[in-house]
Amino acid sequence: MFLFVAFVLGFLVIGQTFSVAAHYGAVDYIGTVMVTVIIRELGPLLAAVLALARVGAAYVIELGTARALGEVEALEASGIDPVHYLVMPRVIGITLGVFSLTVYLILASVGSGYLCVFLQDVPLSPGDYFAELATSLNWIDFVLLAFKACLFGFFIGIVTCYHGLAQPLRVEEVSRRAIRATSQCIVVCVLIDAIFFLAYLVS
Repeated sequence: MFLFVAFVLGFLVIGQTFSVAAHYGAVDYIGTVMVTVIIRELGPLLAAVLALARVGAAYVIELGTARALGEVEALEASGIDPVHYLVMPRVIGITLGVFSLTVYLILASVGSGYLCVFLQDVPLSPGDYFAELATSLNWIDFVLLAFKACLFGFFIGIVTCYHGLAQPLRVEEVSRRAIRATSQCIVVCVLIDAIFFLAYLVS
């Protein structure tokens, strides 16, 4: 799924941009467009949304079902802290997962973008293509990208685990909780993205 989305993203964004830029003689701005659209914005956000759809909703269903069936109370009765046993591994896992998948999606998107450029017969060598990308990047892009991806994963883990464990549930309520958690995670990710946009402007 991630590989498919990455290839589509590269074809749509980079391929279309190169086509338009070559038509108007603005190829020099391609690196800036790639960094802004793929690396700063769409890459991390799409990776977070895909991880939420694939893993986050499953967290709510697993934990909500465990709560509804009394498994969480059984852990507490055995002296096991449900937060340390159930929540922390999931939060750490999805945080590292979103970061890794963000890097994976960005690299695949950049690669598929060049493939689209090659198919359009744009006179641009791989060295020039990646050189334009490298000259448009600076150290703050890497720092903010890593921080943003980890924040996305952290809050997805916190919100989904909260909705799964916050209160006693009945089994029939679990699906509604999953929908609510997914909606809230999307809102949180968009708000985080807006905050980072302001950080890019300041930097």
